[in-house]
Amino acid sequence: MRRVALVVILGLSVVGCGEAGLLDGAGKMTRSFVQGDTTTTVTLASVDVGQPGEAAVGSVDVLWYNDQKEPQHHGSSESVIAGVWNTRIGNSRFVQSSRSEIADALPSLQFPSLVPEQVRWVTSQLVYDQVTGTLDPDTSAAFGLWTTDPYQSDTGRVAVLRVGKVLDSDDRPEPVAIVVPDGLSLGWTAAGMRYELFCRSEISEELCKAIAASSTRLSALLASE
Repeated sequence: MRRVALVVILGLSVVGCGEAGLLDGAGKMTRSFVQGDTTTTVTLASVDVGQPGEAAVGSVDVLWYNDQKEPQHHGSSESVIAGVWNTRIGNSRFVQSSRSEIADALPSLQFPSLVPEQVRWVTSQLVYDQVTGTLDPDTSAAFGLWTTDPYQSDTGRVAVLRVGKVLDSDDRPEPVAIVVPDGLSLGWTAAGMRYELFCRSEISEELCKAIAASSTRLSALLASE
């Protein structure tokens, strides 16, 4: 990564898991939260990871902010990329897109199956080159993990995942950890994609690494619902 910072190479430990992955047995533990401006209480299964007192919940169980976008685009990578751009073109190259659209546009893209337990919303965008109307190879997709209603306050965004393409085919699954202002950034590559996960300082390094280690294909996460 093109940054001047103290770089420490950290290997992610492989966590033994059964058919349900890291959420095996998580149904025995639940945590409740109040959603939105209402008093509706939602209970999610959680798993204890990270430092003592920290936990994670399934990313399929939180609210995906852009899944209700209309019209939805499906099909080949090229048709989805063009369709999203043509129907939602605006002032930003970060174009709000649903999980299924991103999974079709970038079939090999992975996303964490776990997110920190305080996360309640995920925002998702395809990121374009505004001159060509095609995806920016450096950052092709971006995701925000929010504890509060998205875009109301930046303090509610506790983690950001940016995904781009790599020219070579070599996977580098062991992340490079970079200490950055206000948090930690983990970088790794897999299946032709480059990942950078930023976790704010209130998320421990151990939890940030566990979130990264839980990554699987976004299309597989969609199929698991």
